[in-house]
Amino acid sequence: MSLKHTRTSARRTGRRALQPKRRISRPACPAVPLPAANHPTPYVSVIIPAMNEAGTIGRVIARAREVHPRCEVIVVVNGSADNTAKIALSLGAHVIHFEQPLGHDVGRSVGAEAAKGEVLLFIDGDFVLTASQLRPFVAAVSQGTDVALNDYSGPVRHEFPHPVVLSKHVLNIMLGRPDLKGCSLTAVPHALSRRALVTLGSGLLSRPPLAHAQAVLEGLHVKAVHKVAVGRLNAVRPKQAGTDPLREVILADHLDAAGLVLQRRGERAGFIDGNRRREMVR
Repeated sequence: MSLKHTRTSARRTGRRALQPKRRISRPACPAVPLPAANHPTPYVSVIIPAMNEAGTIGRVIARAREVHPRCEVIVVVNGSADNTAKIALSLGAHVIHFEQPLGHDVGRSVGAEAAKGEVLLFIDGDFVLTASQLRPFVAAVSQGTDVALNDYSGPVRHEFPHPVVLSKHVLNIMLGRPDLKGCSLTAVPHALSRRALVTLGSGLLSRPPLAHAQAVLEGLHVKAVHKVAVGRLNAVRPKQAGTDPLREVILADHLDAAGLVLQRRGERAGFIDGNRRREMVR
């Protein structure tokens, strides 16, 4: 019998397990840079009104370009005293420049008029949203939604809810869409189909409550698709004589939208009058 020690496969395996493994270095795949230019045949048009947004516009544009491979970014610079337009131009955006302010939401109409895409995505230039927050709106329109709303209703459980929040809820109830709660074209981000733009017209987009009401009245597919809590992102606006002038503008637009509903659906907006016998009252 041989006295020579024989190594077992188990021992060989155990010994090799103690030896450090060789690491094979592989060259990292470089990230494909997004083009700093608009696509010649865009599928998505991202519309960004901006006034004195030099601090954020670069990041807003960068995130917008990540939404879709065939994307154009349209920045409507109005009334700016900083280099917002210069930054947007350097990043390849289509810049529409006005020396004077256009007024609330008029930039949406201007941008929509210039848009070439089948999907129009509306955002603001003063706060940065990620591409993952924006893509659901594009996806919803791609799948047949005409008006893809931000699923954000605003706070209503306060003792005194904000009158703009209440007006959104009331308008949706009048439209027979209580399911939308306080969701509205007033809030970004939201997206429109090309069909919705043709139906509503670009001019109406500068008055979002009216555009919202008209979209429902015309039978467009209106849906709240994704929540982005923009309430806490909006900048605090300075008051004039103790009043927020923008609040008054938005409330007036909601009153006009309510008037449009009454005009189209009758003095009770289609709601029944119950068993009242009004002819008995002198």
